[in-house]
Amino acid sequence: MIEMYTDGAAQGNPGRGGYGTVLMAKSLGLRKEFSAGFRCTTNNRMELLAVIIGLEALKKPNMKVKVYSDSKYVVDAVEKKWVLGWEKKNFINKGETRLNADLWKRFLEIYRKHQVTFQWVKGHAGIPENERCDELAVAAASSSNLPADEYYEKYQMK
Repeated sequence: MIEMYTDGAAQGNPGRGGYGTVLMAKSLGLRKEFSAGFRCTTNNRMELLAVIIGLEALKKPNMKVKVYSDSKYVVDAVEKKWVLGWEKKNFINKGETRLNADLWKRFLEIYRKHQVTFQWVKGHAGIPENERCDELAVAAASSSNLPADEYYEKYQMK
């Protein structure tokens, strides 16, 4: 069983943003951390990207993964199967492309390669790995010379 903790941050929404991911296989004594930032993005994009990056880091297919996230946006979209409805409608809502369609498509591709469950956790509640993800995300958003979140800047930024 792989445990994954994730968090996203944005300094302004939209604004500078970052994600943090902690992957753990306690039975093997393994732990990996991932983070990156972008010059202009949103908190929801970073929350979702944190999950994607963690899943994409898994080397073997069909892994059992429990994702702990403080993002209701991500957890509810998956656990309540909203994202599957969005996919059936080709991510079109009222004639417009649904927000973060690029990331949701990328998520579904990797999500389907594993056995993934989600657990919502309260943010900033003293859960060590969640707090670490927050630190990683905030530090990444605060970095200098951040790259563009190209899809966001091209298609969603108003």
